[in-house]
Amino acid sequence: MTAPLTLFISYSHGDDALKDDLVTHLAALKRQGKIRAWQDCDIEAGAEWDTETQQQLDAADLILLLISARFIASDRCYDQQIQRALQRHRDGTTRVIPVILRPCDWQNSPFSHLQPLPKDAKPITQWPDPDAALFNSELSRHL
Repeated sequence: MTAPLTLFISYSHGDDALKDDLVTHLAALKRQGKIRAWQDCDIEAGAEWDTETQQQLDAADLILLLISARFIASDRCYDQQIQRALQRHRDGTTRVIPVILRPCDWQNSPFSHLQPLPKDAKPITQWPDPDAALFNSELSRHL
């Protein structure tokens, strides 16, 4: 059995509900041992937040950017996590996948050259059924 891919989830805390829905949709992949997802709420008490986040970001096989206006406005996400993620993507040491949660100006971002999910880059909140969008994100094809 191969080791699970490590998955780093970068998101704005203003999008917790959608992030939690996505994590729920990833549960089958976790149970199959295909992924080990990490998000900042996994930081244990007493751990240094910046150090732990950087270590997890540097170890990730796959980085999901959960895109919304809040995400783009977040200095932590935009200046720290996106820059490091894109550098690792350019180096070929990870794959970065933007997941468009809400309508926003992601086309003028540093990650606009990357093919986003879900299908046709239609924001999850604009689907008649957001669960269908999360399921239709075809993330399992990229693992």
